[in-house]
Amino acid sequence: MTAPSGLLVVDKPAGWTSHDVVARARRLCGTRRVGHAGTLDPMATGVLVLGVERGTKLLTFLVGCDKAYAATIRLGQATITDDAEGEVTTAAGVADVAALEALLPDAVAALTGHIEQVPSSVSAIKVGGERSYATVRKGGSVDLPARPVTVSRFDVLSVTPVTLNLPDGSDLVVLDVEVEVEVSSGTYVRALARDLGAALGVGGHLTALRRTRVGRFDLGMASSLEDLAAQADAGGAVTMPVIPLAEAARAQLPVHAVSAGEARSLGHGQRIPSGAVRADAVAAIDPDGRLVAVLDETRQIAKARVVFAPAD
Repeated sequence: MTAPSGLLVVDKPAGWTSHDVVARARRLCGTRRVGHAGTLDPMATGVLVLGVERGTKLLTFLVGCDKAYAATIRLGQATITDDAEGEVTTAAGVADVAALEALLPDAVAALTGHIEQVPSSVSAIKVGGERSYATVRKGGSVDLPARPVTVSRFDVLSVTPVTLNLPDGSDLVVLDVEVEVEVSSGTYVRALARDLGAALGVGGHLTALRRTRVGRFDLGMASSLEDLAAQADAGGAVTMPVIPLAEAARAQLPVHAVSAGEARSLGHGQRIPSGAVRADAVAAIDPDGRLVAVLDETRQIAKARVVFAPAD
């Protein structure tokens, strides 16, 4: 049987692409209608929000949410991809650990708040009709313009000197910085690592990344693929821990409690008066607790952006 409609929060394992997780979830949920809200790189782990059946219609309203991450930034080395999967381009190392630690707070503060960020060159942004990462991996170069992003929190948790044994037999001292960040949609944590290393004059890249939250959906709500497989073996797709549509919408969006008559009108494609909240994404919940639609209520008359419960 097919899993119910809603959202499924997965703790993505390292080495899996987001598409790999979606493909696995399709088998476990017994449906092709599964999508995700925001890609995670293969090396990254953590929260990946999936939409199941009609829940795929909710993903649009999650893609632009703020996100939280735990990460490890290695200072003293830079890579072509700004993370550990790419070739090392510079290896300046850290000559004076204490001096670099003293400079760290100001460098982090400069990357906090509303900033202009140049995206990582190995990103999915299209340049001339081709993904930036595809151009770079073929040996080309890209010139991506800076864009405004918000880093609302950038906390350093610990700083650890590490001695690397290089292939030529020499040693290189680097600094591994454990951080937690909360960022707006479209912010590249890899680029934060790159820019922090550049500001300190030693280069930097990301060695670990774990997404801990997407909007209001966090790791406490997430299930591992192993847990999901065990539940599927025990009771089939219907046992998947899918967050029902109305509950998922309430968790992320303001709510407009509509009457039965208004719910029918929305189901027929008609508009209704807006509620008290002026927002471009408002969950319309009927008296039976069903998610009827997501409304644009920026004006006095609300219009449906997505309808979930057509008229009876």
